[in-house]
Amino acid sequence: MVQGTTSDAGKSTVVAALCRLLHRQGVRVVPMKPQNMALNSAVTIDGGEIGRAQALQAMAAGLPAHTDMNPVLLKPSSDTGAQVIIHGKVRADMDARDYHQYKTIAMGAVLESYERLQQQYEAIIVEGAGSPAEVNLRDRDIANMGFAEAVDCPVILVADIDRGGVFAHFVGTLDCLSESEQNRIIGFVINRFRGDIRLLEPGLEWLEKKTGKPVLAVLPYLHGLQLDAEDAIQSSQGNAGKFRIIVPAIPRISNHTDFDALRAHPDVDLQFIGPDRAIPPADLIILPGSKNTRADLAFLQAQGWQPVLEKHLRYGGKVIGICGGYQMLGQIISDPHGVEGQAGDSDGLGLLDITTELTQEKRLQQVTGVCAFNASTAQVSGYEIHMGITYASNDTQPVFTINGEDEGARSPDDLILGTYLHGLFDHPEACAALLAWAGLESEHKVDLAALRELSLNRVADACVPLLDALQKL
Repeated sequence: MVQGTTSDAGKSTVVAALCRLLHRQGVRVVPMKPQNMALNSAVTIDGGEIGRAQALQAMAAGLPAHTDMNPVLLKPSSDTGAQVIIHGKVRADMDARDYHQYKTIAMGAVLESYERLQQQYEAIIVEGAGSPAEVNLRDRDIANMGFAEAVDCPVILVADIDRGGVFAHFVGTLDCLSESEQNRIIGFVINRFRGDIRLLEPGLEWLEKKTGKPVLAVLPYLHGLQLDAEDAIQSSQGNAGKFRIIVPAIPRISNHTDFDALRAHPDVDLQFIGPDRAIPPADLIILPGSKNTRADLAFLQAQGWQPVLEKHLRYGGKVIGICGGYQMLGQIISDPHGVEGQAGDSDGLGLLDITTELTQEKRLQQVTGVCAFNASTAQVSGYEIHMGITYASNDTQPVFTINGEDEGARSPDDLILGTYLHGLFDHPEACAALLAWAGLESEHKVDLAALRELSLNRVADACVPLLDALQKL
């Protein structure tokens, strides 16, 4: 099991790297994360939903993503509440206190998945969540040491040296653990190191003497990786290209991995615009997916995006809405069952002639099809994750043709495009067609899958010393 001293220490990447290395050796290896809290998710081969990072780790292991790889997924809908997904399906919406009580039931689901994976694979590489030093969450823990103790699993502890304080992170984390948990840790991994290793060596010697545990590897800082983020928006905004795209960083933004291909495009300058920031001019504005569409719509309106969008369209700018962003573009969002909170209706931005009703059933589907705009038949592939049905008027035109059926809606003036497809830019042909629709004609095409594979192999190569050290233990 790979645990971290903090969130974003590099656990997901280390798990992916070990999976790729063992897969290269011909080992039947599988990733697993007992509990994940993330708004970036993926649709699995068995029709469920798991964290995006586990889908990436599955690719590293040469496997299709499956719900047993992430049996418990929490998708925050507010500061204190989340949608609880068990084995890929929505179980309930709970606040933090209720979920804490529910963890004993959730642990049963986790152990069921672990047992099934044990029966099918030679090796399981497990990822922890956050940090095992969160002593306030130790009771009923299913994400870190609670799981490791339940299945008698050895643990390696990862810390990010780039953020500073790496030795304090290791020693402080150990000090927060019980004796049995301390004994379970078999070694340390220092991640994102850049500099002269000779200057680090005295600290490594001190750490090993202080704790009696080995430093298994010091992993380098790798620039330019193209890997799906688990949750947080990456600080790097991509290339400073000539074509400007802005995306509002709404509070409950989901599946912002939709923009990875755009961030990698050499002719695109993509920026996420946070709260209370001046909204700059752009060629294209994209409204992203949301875990709480009505609340994030209210946020956009309070932040002044409505007049910005209207002015942008008056001057011929293009707008795309994805999933929740698609719903926001319409006339009304109705939530009669209180799916996202208090039941009721919200006026949309009124830019597309569509209406949406939120439903209690979540649509989870991987899809392929073709583009249906600009006389294009470019291939598109993606996935749908949404709770709601959108009704378009006869004045709108489709965006894609999926399994012979129209999907999405375009405005009569062809300035606005809305779709439920996540990953719509991932296919090189679809990305080029969408950017051409928006006004960018470019000779460059971005193959996100190829970039992802290159990055997985880079992190795997960097982790060879770690696997060597583990296999010698």
